[in-house]
Amino acid sequence: MSGMNRSGTLSPDLVVGDDGLARPVWAASDPLLREYYDAEWGMPVRDERGVFERLSLEAFQAGLSWVTILRKRPAFRAAFANFDPDAVAAFDDGDAVRLLNDPSIVRNRAKILATLGNARAAVALRRESDTGGLAGLVWSHRPSRTPEPHLAADIPTHSAESAALARDLKRRGFRFVGPTTCFSLMEAIGIIDTHLVGSHRRGSSGVWC
Repeated sequence: MSGMNRSGTLSPDLVVGDDGLARPVWAASDPLLREYYDAEWGMPVRDERGVFERLSLEAFQAGLSWVTILRKRPAFRAAFANFDPDAVAAFDDGDAVRLLNDPSIVRNRAKILATLGNARAAVALRRESDTGGLAGLVWSHRPSRTPEPHLAADIPTHSAESAALARDLKRRGFRFVGPTTCFSLMEAIGIIDTHLVGSHRRGSSGVWC
């Protein structure tokens, strides 16, 4: 049976679905989360737009459940020009007002303004040729090892690398990029693999084979 670890037992934090595949409890509770877990979460994202989108959504998620953000993602993409950094960097005060009045997204003024500012910071980062832009900078903080959690409680919420990434981004003008948000970003885009040992997705990114 998929999901067995080396000891031959199934982690209590994994659920075997009707397809015989083991997933963490959070990914087995909702069809949208299950699809996201199976197809997207933890897979490598190395392009600027993709990293900017996920950084933005992680910031909006702070204090909320991830499924709330995931359900609103199509609306976020429509509101923020598909998270094209150049387009968002050009948003003006009128756009900020439009976003604050858009009930289909999370109407948090600080997070909206941070997203606009982060787009400008991402565009400016391209001029730093040694960083490789936003994606290059984020991936430069990949650790030498990835966690190998057997239980949900084994998964850290931050790391030395996520703290260093947060400092690096803040130094370049990014906001809402604390160590916990950066750790979640690193999980989401495959820089680290925090799939539980025994999950059918463990090692699926190809980064940590």
